Amino acid sequence: MPEFEIEHITRYIYEGPVRDSANQIILFPIKDAYQDVLKQELTITGNPVVDTYIDYYGNEVGSFTYSEPHWYLNINSKIWVTTKHRELPVNDIFPAHQWEDLRRLQFMVPYIDFLKQEYFDGLNELRVIVDQERLKDDTPYQVALRFSQYVYENFTYIKGVTSVETKLDEIWKLKAGVCQDFAHILMEMLRMVQIPARYVSGYICTSRNGMRGEGATHAWAEAYIPDYGWLGIDPTNNCIANESHVRLAVGRNFLDCSPVKGVYKGSSGHKLEVAVSVDEDNVLNGNDRQINDAHVTNTVTEFTKNSYQRHMEIIQQQQQQQQ
Repeated sequence: MPEFEIEHITRYIYEGPVRDSANQIILFPIKDAYQDVLKQELTITGNPVVDTYIDYYGNEVGSFTYSEPHWYLNINSKIWVTTKHRELPVNDIFPAHQWEDLRRLQFMVPYIDFLKQEYFDGLNELRVIVDQERLKDDTPYQVALRFSQYVYENFTYIKGVTSVETKLDEIWKLKAGVCQDFAHILMEMLRMVQIPARYVSGYICTSRNGMRGEGATHAWAEAYIPDYGWLGIDPTNNCIANESHVRLAVGRNFLDCSPVKGVYKGSSGHKLEVAVSVDEDNVLNGNDRQINDAHVTNTVTEFTKNSYQRHMEIIQQQQQQQQ
């Protein structure tokens, strides 16, 4: 049973003093038969009171307000969590019966929310690909794995070309992005064939080199498989999300699971920094460990240009360097 210590730091730096910062955080890991939270420490600038509640999708959500004038806001969550391996679905159990079971879910709560597709300009193109990738005798499990492989092989993993505000239209045009983009495309494909699909936010915790999203906030999808339940699928790495994936929240899309979001009064300009550290060997040892830069992914985002503008600027710079 793997045990992980994960530190997740979010920092907002403002151009000028702001006040009345009202925030929502979804930084409380899911607790179920396959994941247990041993301990959590939450530290926030100004030490505000955090009120929590359980949302419609079963996530624990916190909210707080920091009223005093401030130039920055730090939200530091440190968790100690254990995960348990979950057995995989059986491949060859009556495919026709499984698809019939899925058809019955179309008008049932809570699956309705996870079957709604988001319209975008490339929807018809994607539908053609879905029809090509799905084989006649595939089970829902096999279809989910096949779709994951398609996203993994046909979309390029590039940091910085998209943001949390990027729409499916842009992701489809770029054929590139990061984990949340891969998850959104996979969910669209699954929903087209009436497999309920939901978005998952969390962390990937593995010592295997080359795993995309390692040591950072991560996202993947879950597909509902008849006679099994929700199966985590990570299209960014084309793998099953199992004991090396720590889940924070589930929802229809990123907006339902955003780890931190809020509003404030003051200057509109700000910078967001996110750093995540994962330690599999230093669980509940009583030490106040500093974040090791060698194991931290630090993301800095300035909300001055959209992702496509930044992407085009990078291309133009590369072309100029080649001239």
